Parts: sequence; structure tokens; C-alpha cells
Amino acid sequence: MKKLLYLFFGLAFAFGLSACGGLTPDGDGIDETDLYGKWQEGTVFERYYAQPFNHVMPNGDTVLVNGFTWDESDDVSEDEAQPFNWTLTGSTLKIEHVGTFIVVPKVYTITTLNANELVYGDDYGTEHHYSRVF
Repeated sequence: MKKLLYLFFGLAFAFGLSACGGLTPDGDGIDETDLYGKWQEGTVFERYYAQPFNHVMPNGDTVLVNGFTWDESDDVSEDEAQPFNWTLTGSTLKIEHVGTFIVVPKVYTITTLNANELVYGDDYGTEHHYSRVF
């Protein structure tokens, strides 16, 4: 009888631990759909799309992208924005900026992502705080 009691508590403990997951497989609770939309940090904007689409570069090449970034203090509008591709795996946000002849990858860790706030940082201590623009 004592062995059955230990077995029961052991199974209950194991199932309790396995039920602690979040919205993603690694349990960090980040929902990719919260990233879709337009975000602002000061004069810098980022727009994340759910699906990639064709974008014509200034040299006439067509590339597949799913995001844009621009800085209005540099007199750049959304129509002139820098295209990028993004992927989100757990809390790791990878952004590949697409240039005419080059792709520049950057990797960030998201610490906050919800309906109104996006916070991510890199391994060098730089942190960005964005608010959703409606």
C-alpha cells in the first residue's frame, strides 16, 4: 500500500511539472501573433507581417520579405523603409536586413511581448523598448 502511495505521488509530481508549459514548445509563453503589426521606439518604427510577400528593391530586384524598419529622424518614411525577414523561435528573434547586395543578420532575445509592448535585446547589452502603434 505504501508503494502505491509513493507511485501515485511520483506520477502526480511528474504530471504537475509537465503541465507548466507556455504557448511555445520551450515554455517561454511568447505568442508569435502578438508580434504582427507596427511598433515604435522614439522615431524608429518596425512593421512585422504574418506572411512574406514580394518587395521590389531600388535596383529592380524582387525579394521575399516579411518586415520593414525605418527612422523618421533620418527623413525616411514607411514607403522607403529597409526590408527585413524575421523568424521567432521561442524567445529568439532573428532579423535579417535585406540590402541590394547583402543580408545582415541580427539575433535578439525577446523579454516582453504582449498586445502593447515589445522589448528585446542583444548579447551586447543593447535593449529596445517598442510600443504598438494602432
